Amino acid sequence: MSAENSVSLYFYKYLCKEIGSEDEVRIRRFTYVIEDLGTPITIVNQITSGSKVEGLQLKGSDFDVIYIDPLFKVYESERDVVPRFDHCIPLIMETDDTHPCFTQLHLGNNHDLTFEHDRAKNLFKCRKFSSELYRLYRMEDLTKDLDDINTSIFKIHGPCLTNLTDTHDFAWCLRCDEWISQAQPWVSRPRTTWPSPELISKIISCGVLYVPIGYKESCNEQIQWRISFSVAEKVLIFSFNHIQLLCYALLKILIKEIVEKEEDLKSLLCSYFLKTVMFWMLEESDPSMWRPDSIIPCFMACLKRLIYCVEYSTLLHYFIPDYNLIYMRFDVDKKDKITRILKNSFENGIYCFALSETLFDLMKLPFSAMDSSLGRRVETLHKLISISFTLHHTTLDLLHHFLHHSSTQISRSIFFVLLSFAHQNVPEKLENQSRSNNKNKYYKYKHDLSHLLIGTNSDAVGGWLVLASFFYVHENYLLSLYIINHALRKCTDEKYIIGNPV
Repeated sequence: MSAENSVSLYFYKYLCKEIGSEDEVRIRRFTYVIEDLGTPITIVNQITSGSKVEGLQLKGSDFDVIYIDPLFKVYESERDVVPRFDHCIPLIMETDDTHPCFTQLHLGNNHDLTFEHDRAKNLFKCRKFSSELYRLYRMEDLTKDLDDINTSIFKIHGPCLTNLTDTHDFAWCLRCDEWISQAQPWVSRPRTTWPSPELISKIISCGVLYVPIGYKESCNEQIQWRISFSVAEKVLIFSFNHIQLLCYALLKILIKEIVEKEEDLKSLLCSYFLKTVMFWMLEESDPSMWRPDSIIPCFMACLKRLIYCVEYSTLLHYFIPDYNLIYMRFDVDKKDKITRILKNSFENGIYCFALSETLFDLMKLPFSAMDSSLGRRVETLHKLISISFTLHHTTLDLLHHFLHHSSTQISRSIFFVLLSFAHQNVPEKLENQSRSNNKNKYYKYKHDLSHLLIGTNSDAVGGWLVLASFFYVHENYLLSLYIINHALRKCTDEKYIIGNPV
């Protein structure tokens, strides 16, 4: 193996340690997929997206929740409208006077709003569906849905309700079940081998979404909608191999932690642009180049493409190339400043990351690969358990979907830990036991004990300590002390994750 390949291989192992191994990424993704599966479809369809859902836990990683409005259905033309019996309002695309990747939506010619659609009537200007009015209407609803949260910590950011740290976005959108003609050339254009025909077919079946925001330079901005391929893009990201995902992560770190150290450059190069660069790179490159022992030249090729895009203010939308994402995005001074930083980074190679927070210890390469990959997976899972259980669903909802979607060893392992964790938390708080007769007390004692015994499998020590507390409350001090000693014996070095006892 050449020296260059050896350095790449060391760098790959280092990134797996700092950013995440394939298994860690899989665990992160699987947890968020369960979130989507656990949404009651009878209420509203939910799609999660953002860096965290993609499997990356970087500084500034975001988490987006898209709600698909079941009251409306979008069609490309009148002839595509399918008669429905669920009071769904048909909307027709109108793209004659709109910028590429944007459309107006109007009420179907053979459809009028009824008394059942009283609230929706206020969202139309004549028969044009206003994205501005819809956005405000849904913001109001979303604020009510989040009434258990202090809504003063949210702000309106484009079509989304966003928290002040810009890590969580919530948005409503509309859906068309068919693949629209504007994106039809993407299906058959020349490419190497990515995406595969199977992946293309899957993406086409996803249809497209419509986000309530118009083209900023248009006088009809308030009645225009942006065409979104969020679902398709999520499918594409999930198809990345681990080298490709790490290159994507490196671009994110470069922009977030190096370029954006300059205050006047913040938010000029968003994650969506980096994602688009990666899509074009993968479509045009030889798939055999994306290997662990060539990750450095792979990343440098991605950075070179990004520099070109900024320098010439040209980054074409992946699905609708007529739309240049960064046309007039920056003034001359900012463009020159970004280009200079990116070119300096290119000249320094991977050692430019010594200036970042995430990869600041890069100079230690080659590094020791003695870290416990098992321990890192467990730590990842425990972090995600707390995240998942504080979002939308109860533990039982999550367990139900884990149970019915466990087909791999990792998913079964996640289910096992979650099941144990759930049983550990089923009993009521011991200090709040209600008074009842002896028979009920005995039943509750046996019921709680059975759950806590299963809960001892949730981690190495925590479940046993909860069980010890249970016996202590029930004045069985000797058994409680015995269990504590047992837990201490189990708490050995290999079962301790730095910063987080398991």
